[in-house]
Amino acid sequence: MNTIFRRYGTLIGFVAIIVFFWLQLPGTFMTARNLINITQQISMLAVVAFTMTIVMAMEDFDLSVGSMASLAGVTAAVLFSQGYSVSAGIAAAIVVGVAGGLFNGFLVSVVGILPFVATLGTLTMFSGMAFLVSGGKTIFGRAIPSDYSGFARSGIPLDGIGLEGVTVPNLTIIAVIMLVAVWFVLEQTVFGRRLYAIGGNYEAARLAGVKVRTLRMSAFALTGLGAAIAGLMYVSRVASANPTQGSGLMLDAIAAVFLGMTMSEEGEPRVLATLVGVLILGILDNGLAQMSVDSYVREILVGGIVISAVAFSSLSKQRG
Repeated sequence: MNTIFRRYGTLIGFVAIIVFFWLQLPGTFMTARNLINITQQISMLAVVAFTMTIVMAMEDFDLSVGSMASLAGVTAAVLFSQGYSVSAGIAAAIVVGVAGGLFNGFLVSVVGILPFVATLGTLTMFSGMAFLVSGGKTIFGRAIPSDYSGFARSGIPLDGIGLEGVTVPNLTIIAVIMLVAVWFVLEQTVFGRRLYAIGGNYEAARLAGVKVRTLRMSAFALTGLGAAIAGLMYVSRVASANPTQGSGLMLDAIAAVFLGMTMSEEGEPRVLATLVGVLILGILDNGLAQMSVDSYVREILVGGIVISAVAFSSLSKQRG
């Protein structure tokens, strides 16, 4: 029994949360429309959490992803407002995200600064840059091209399978593509196996000939890419950009990865497990909102769930 709860405790909790909201909201929660809506709501968080799993596979983490998403988003929006094409704005945002990730990787792997300290510093830097680029203002209205903002409101209709009026949003599709891509990188490539080797024993990996510095920089660059994509998704979804739009992504992304880690006997980050963590947070948000529960209660619950899951996993391993 102890082994079952150690391995599947988080998954059991996930199912219990679904059943709770299903019973509390029988007419609205388990509808196809609401479930699709949840996937769109969590799509930005999912992209950041999936790519955060990459750096956490090395036992690193990136505190700057939220401010990086904000910076990438306002960069694209400012270019849109100045008459640049959608493709130019998207390209610029992606360059910003990857460059920011490479800078984090350089500070951590080359300069030797602890990830917590390095990315805490760049969190502040990227946030200040987002305010500088945007002039401290929200960019909205005609500044955002209608075809770009319309992207988030469209998707693949499911009329052909009997779900008339239900559409899988493009943002959900992007999140699924990122899930598959990160799963493939971490689970099916030499690059991914070496990341886990670094996380398992940094010095042993280095002595075995693994190019630790290059891999760490690459991992942080991929996390920066994920933050940029999430920033672009946010701009499309709300048809606006502001320098604080990504502020909540970092803590939720780390929480999602930690929740997923409790499902592994080795305590390693796995992207499919991270997906469960993301879904837990998304379902909590959706269910509590439908029950008109204040947002601060959600913060208390998320913190308690993460602490409880990690503590239970640790105690189970000690007793096992």
